[in-house]
Amino acid sequence: MKIYNTMSRSVEPFNSIEQGKVGMYCCGPTVYNYAHIGNLRTYIFEDILKRVLEKDGYKVKHVMNITDVGHLTGDGDDGEDKMSKSAKAEGKSVWDIAAFYTKAFMGDIEKLNIEKANVICKATDHINDMIAVIEELERRGHTYTADGNVYFSIDTIDDYGKLARLNLDELKEGARIEVDSAKKNPKDFVLWFTNSKFKDQAMTWPSPWGVGYPGWHVECTAMSMKYLGKHFDIHCGGIDAIPVHHTNEIAQSEAATGEKDWVHYWCHGEFLINDKGKMSKSSGEFLTLSTLINHGYDPLDYRYLCLGAHYRSQLKFSYEALDHARSARMSLIEKVKALKAEAKPSESLSDKALEYKKEFDEDLDNDLHTPQALAVLWSLLKDTSISAAEKLNLIYYMDRVFALSLDKVEAETERVGSDEDLALLEERSEAKKNKNYARADEIRRILLERGYVVKDTPKGSFLEKTV
Repeated sequence: MKIYNTMSRSVEPFNSIEQGKVGMYCCGPTVYNYAHIGNLRTYIFEDILKRVLEKDGYKVKHVMNITDVGHLTGDGDDGEDKMSKSAKAEGKSVWDIAAFYTKAFMGDIEKLNIEKANVICKATDHINDMIAVIEELERRGHTYTADGNVYFSIDTIDDYGKLARLNLDELKEGARIEVDSAKKNPKDFVLWFTNSKFKDQAMTWPSPWGVGYPGWHVECTAMSMKYLGKHFDIHCGGIDAIPVHHTNEIAQSEAATGEKDWVHYWCHGEFLINDKGKMSKSSGEFLTLSTLINHGYDPLDYRYLCLGAHYRSQLKFSYEALDHARSARMSLIEKVKALKAEAKPSESLSDKALEYKKEFDEDLDNDLHTPQALAVLWSLLKDTSISAAEKLNLIYYMDRVFALSLDKVEAETERVGSDEDLALLEERSEAKKNKNYARADEIRRILLERGYVVKDTPKGSFLEKTV
């Protein structure tokens, strides 16, 4: 297997630290709002990576954090705490906000067939681990205290910014006036906030430096090392984490241990974009998985859309693109239904079928090239020299990575919905033909309240029970 390593800016052969085992840490959600579909694209990429490693025989220990404290609205230690801001807006406690959006996130990844991490660790459960890391940094001379807050000093290490390839001299020359005048260097960052800042902070804990709360970056260092050790194989996230969050993680982690090469492979997923650019919560305009479901799409339509683009390429979202993905997925399901009606999966494969398997493996082992792997699947389906039994064998094998639930496709589709429900569905189809979209949306909402999701396909619309 080969994978792109952001640290080297090149595709490298993958070699795990311990033979047959992989330690993988993925930056999880900050649970102050729903995950938008751009966030979810990153988790789909990480799921693909994990599934490919498992396909190749590795036992993967996957660790993901839940940020439920300490992440400010600005990456540079400025702005409000995201959790507190959301709690005020919704009139709830920060603890209620964290619990609600954590549950919502876990529901989203389940709908997308994303495998749960082996370890899901909440920041608020690991405060003492963070304090221990800060104490070690303090003992090694990498911190200073100013205005009651503990800062990491980047001038105490000689390679700050190596992941992002930052030019520190240029940054210093071009630095604007900092909001935090206590910093010795504009790129220094907070390890621990005390009551000298954000005095109404809802979440606080006792520490050697006073009652307060941790900075955002230290949680990933503390929790990744706790569960994966001082050196581990892979660290994943979105590319927006490279210049600040992952850069600061590396600085404090390697300073705390006194060793280099904390993580061997840094893997990052590209942005999902729309007509206005990168999709983000800060703009106030973002799409959630629930939005797509309410528009009649299956979550796996979105997963299929993501599979059609390489994880290191920007993916432009539009409903037209999602329609194409849905159409392709439904066509795939119809073909699998036909194959299931004809045969059962074979236990062995011919030489010609093994060539498809080899090509599929090579595409995914070459930096997770899912678009090419999908093309192999479609070529297989069109190949009349391969038996239905062999095709099903290969489809199930490929779907271990694609995770489109193709093994759950039934040979025959059962009738779903009462006569009244189906009459409403027919009325909706007529309303759409007559461009009466308001009535069509109203009927969709009525059917959703009755427990049905409307699925629009090239062969017509049908009902599916909600989970």
